[in-house]
Amino acid sequence: MVITKVDVFHVQDKLNPAIHPVLCRIHTDTGLYGDGEAAMSYGVGSTAAFGMVQDLANLIIGMDPLETEKIWDKMYRTTFWGQNGGGVFSAGMSAIDIALWDIKGKYFGVPIHVLLGGKLNDDLRVYASQIQFGWRKTMGAVFETQAYADAAIRAVSEGYDAIKADFFTFRDAPSKGAFTDRDRTCYLLPQNLRLVVERVSAVREAVGPDVDIIMENHSYLDVNTAIQLAEAVRPYGIMYFEEPNTPDPQTARLLAKRINIPLASGERIYTRWQYAPYFRDGSLQIAQPDMGTCGGFTEVKKICDMAYTYDVAIQIHACGSPLSTAAALQMEAAIPNFIIHEHHQCFLTENNIKLCKRDYQPVNGRFKVPELPGLGQELSDFVLYDRDNVDLVTVDGSKQSWTMAKDAK
Repeated sequence: MVITKVDVFHVQDKLNPAIHPVLCRIHTDTGLYGDGEAAMSYGVGSTAAFGMVQDLANLIIGMDPLETEKIWDKMYRTTFWGQNGGGVFSAGMSAIDIALWDIKGKYFGVPIHVLLGGKLNDDLRVYASQIQFGWRKTMGAVFETQAYADAAIRAVSEGYDAIKADFFTFRDAPSKGAFTDRDRTCYLLPQNLRLVVERVSAVREAVGPDVDIIMENHSYLDVNTAIQLAEAVRPYGIMYFEEPNTPDPQTARLLAKRINIPLASGERIYTRWQYAPYFRDGSLQIAQPDMGTCGGFTEVKKICDMAYTYDVAIQIHACGSPLSTAAALQMEAAIPNFIIHEHHQCFLTENNIKLCKRDYQPVNGRFKVPELPGLGQELSDFVLYDRDNVDLVTVDGSKQSWTMAKDAK
């Protein structure tokens, strides 16, 4: 069995212009195919990821898709920019790797978690993620303190016993809008700190003592303001304090010494080499690698195993297409240090759901792991055939340079 071509998709959905998913399908000469994702759909960088997947696809034409370690190492070591390459490069590798593991599962007729060592976790605990967007089927900014409490209550009424919010994204009414970087760095003004604490307090009062609250920060803070904020919210029983500042091993060590709340980070930490210093010095209690940016199954399994050595828990970061959900579930099912699964509000929206064939949603705040072969998820006809909203490039090796063609043999 060999790889014959790779279709690379860049979604430019006119109904959802802020999100630009980058997806791929790897084809083989047996008719088996696998789907993958470079999870850089939001923020800036999806165009680069779209090109990165194409570049890497050129390297694997003619190779055996079951040789995932060989292919991963080739992408990482023979491309010059792969080693310590950062988010765009590792996202491109992730898309390829996820699709290869999808093929591998289908080839052996088993879900990926079987190939990872078998199911340790089946009834996965889930948290409702990013309730500052309202926790509805459409995403919108939440400004009023009571609206945070209402969104948390909606999630709890659906069976979730854990919720996450970035309480420091949007200003309160009537000014509304978003806080600036200046608002959240160097020093927190008393009125801003008071507003965040007011929101946390309202959510805690609304959900009671038996629902976990995760505080998200999206790296908007710096060391000084992260310490300020952590101390202010500590009485409200925060489960963990996520991305307190720009990911950096040295500042993480300082924060771990000063903050008495478990620290989490990982969606912007890539590959085992970047994770290693955080594990060695104990500065993270929860690691959050993203299947679609951290190197796919081949790499994330190594990160999870390394984390287990240091008693670090794993919560896979998931904020992409429904392929990201399926990939996260497969990985989390097979690791002993799983703590909780992230279900982002984007997975409630129709514009996201339509990207794939199946709509996996938790039931009473718990997820069952898909048991279909491979990922248990596939790209939809919208992605495969809608050329008005989705750009497609097919890589089949015909335009490879001599060097690329030689390397692929």
